[in-house]
Amino acid sequence: MKVIAFYLPQFHNIPENDEWWGDGFTEWVNVKKSKPLYEGHYQPRVPLNNNYYNLLDDDVKIWQADLAKKYGVYGFCYYHYWFNGHMLLQKPMEQMLANKNVDLPFCVCWANEPWTKAWVGDAKKVLIPQSYGEEKEWKEHFDYLLPFFKDERYIKVGNKPLFVLYRPEIVNCLNPMLDYWNKLAKEHGFSEGLCFAYQNIDFDLAKDKDDSRFDMNIEFEPLYAYRDMFANQHKYLKAIRRSVSNFAGKHFGIDLLHYGENFFNKNKPISYDKAWEAILKRKPESKKNVPGAFVGYDNTPRRGSEAKIYDGATPEKFGKYFSKLVKRAKEVYNSDMIFVTAWNEWAECGYLEPDEKYKYGYLEAIHKALEENDELPTY
Repeated sequence: MKVIAFYLPQFHNIPENDEWWGDGFTEWVNVKKSKPLYEGHYQPRVPLNNNYYNLLDDDVKIWQADLAKKYGVYGFCYYHYWFNGHMLLQKPMEQMLANKNVDLPFCVCWANEPWTKAWVGDAKKVLIPQSYGEEKEWKEHFDYLLPFFKDERYIKVGNKPLFVLYRPEIVNCLNPMLDYWNKLAKEHGFSEGLCFAYQNIDFDLAKDKDDSRFDMNIEFEPLYAYRDMFANQHKYLKAIRRSVSNFAGKHFGIDLLHYGENFFNKNKPISYDKAWEAILKRKPESKKNVPGAFVGYDNTPRRGSEAKIYDGATPEKFGKYFSKLVKRAKEVYNSDMIFVTAWNEWAECGYLEPDEKYKYGYLEAIHKALEENDELPTY
């Protein structure tokens, strides 16, 4: 079983973040200032031994890779930020490529939204717009990614490098761009092209969805669980999306699903157990579905009193649910992959890395679940 954890690179300074959020901004800034909203609310989160690391330090990336392998995490899926040639937060991934001592399989997810202030509640404030161009721009992007695809650590399905697209529904040239990338991949020795996957439920909610170019639909959690838990509300959200997507969703990258969470569950924690119950009883919609898991979700560090919180997460619960998901991945999904949110989403409290409260508990839960299902990976 290949457990692949989404990986956030925003743990080092970049000039753009210094300009937008203040000198020295990284994810740790929000993590450190977070405050509890109710009795028993686990905030702020503190990494074990106060390890507020800098991802530009290669020793940190080696430590992460070694830790992941020790506990059975097969690989990382790096978020990649490309805005028609302008990149953000690219250095950790580039340094990883250059350093074979970061010895862990990996793949790339293009987080293709405009860069906005959405995560602090202002999705209309666009800091860097997203545009896709035509063949010239598509080739520039492919050429940048090609050395990653060719690396022996890159995760492939057969001969096809796995490439994840976060939100296909906002790409106005989706099929021509993916077709062109497949053509280029074949020209560079990947005889079957690329293995395309998508991640966000917004594509499933799109009325004109065409997933014909995609091999995989990753059930990005807890978004899919939320849909299952509040199905009637999602019918309403889908109607909203259809009426305003041309104006808001495509121009500003507004995530209407998150808007709906705010509308229906303002300041009300959601049950972690109920979310996992939804995950474990879901029937995949097609053979393309790949199961997802989530460690926890609580974006209080980013949103304060407007946070969305899945309450009740512990390593013991996660391990129990994850073990059942490993079994379902094989028996129900016929999949040898599970995508986990996340390796290090500290500002959303979705992280496998050790913290002061639970130590290595979540990683130990991964290892135990894989071991009891006889699914520990080989590298």
